[in-house]
Amino acid sequence: MIEALASLSAFDRAAGLSGPSAAAPLRPASFATMPTASTGGALPGADFGDVMAQLAAGVRTSLRTGEATAISGIQGKASTQQVVEAVMSAEQSLQTAIAVRDKVVAAYLELSRMAI
Repeated sequence: MIEALASLSAFDRAAGLSGPSAAAPLRPASFATMPTASTGGALPGADFGDVMAQLAAGVRTSLRTGEATAISGIQGKASTQQVVEAVMSAEQSLQTAIAVRDKVVAAYLELSRMAI
């Protein structure tokens, strides 16, 4: 667990992020306001890099919360239910990030196979 926290700190330094305010978690409610093809287009000023950065920050925050709650549970400061909920939320966030990564890699490989 501690190694994961250290690697997240290294990720923060590499990405140029610092402090707790640097991570704005991605909330499911924000998807409700995102435009679709039927509403006519993309958000002004939002690009793929911004969305991916927001997703990474949300996953990082969820993982940190899960780790901190697990440590609090070991110390007897958090209930078993709180620990399970936080860890399951972190697991779901990680699985989502892995699925997004897999899709991005598949799209890149498909583009690299195209003839120029």
